[in-house]
Amino acid sequence: MKITWLGHDAFLFETSDGVKILSDPYESGSYNGAVGYKPIDEEVDVVFCTHEHADHGAHEQLPGNAHVILGSGTHEAKGIVFKGVQTFHDKTQGSERGENTVFVFKVDGLIICHLGDLGHTLTAQHKEQIGNIDLLFVPIGGVYTIDHEEAWDVVQFLSPKIAVPIHYKTDVLNFPLMDVETFLRGKSNVQQIKGSSLEISIDTLPETLKIVVFKEHKL
Repeated sequence: MKITWLGHDAFLFETSDGVKILSDPYESGSYNGAVGYKPIDEEVDVVFCTHEHADHGAHEQLPGNAHVILGSGTHEAKGIVFKGVQTFHDKTQGSERGENTVFVFKVDGLIICHLGDLGHTLTAQHKEQIGNIDLLFVPIGGVYTIDHEEAWDVVQFLSPKIAVPIHYKTDVLNFPLMDVETFLRGKSNVQQIKGSSLEISIDTLPETLKIVVFKEHKL
């Protein structure tokens, strides 16, 4: 499987049999230009949105005719099952920013979990619903989501093989978020990917937790 970071929480997952899956497409220029990533012009087969804020749920702006997945429950597209686990975008049961759906899916033998804009730490019930995972995409920037310390607690709680930090300050994202270096401080076994893409398979999974950071966004 090939994983490409487009920007923000948008990742492109390309399976070995050619299925293209997109997470959390943003609206370029939204929030008065704060989202400075370029428009997504990739045609994909499936797109899932953890919530429908402009920086995560701009599926209507995508080219082509992708199968759109929203909300909790079990969804299926292109022979792939996507499990949506209901969480919240804040620490007050959604009263500030609404609901957030954690998505779990399996492709090429790898179990992927994308936490979207998770705003709170997880319970044992959440962990049971999510299950065992290989790759975890976890927000770290704080303010609108869990912060870097809470994110590390979530990583340790879910025990993935690879953790990928998302939703943090970059050169083209003008939100008041922490940068990725804050999360990485004091961490061991960190792999900095040169470029925006990574090829991964079951055979290349690490035996112990590795943090993977993409040095560049594609858009």
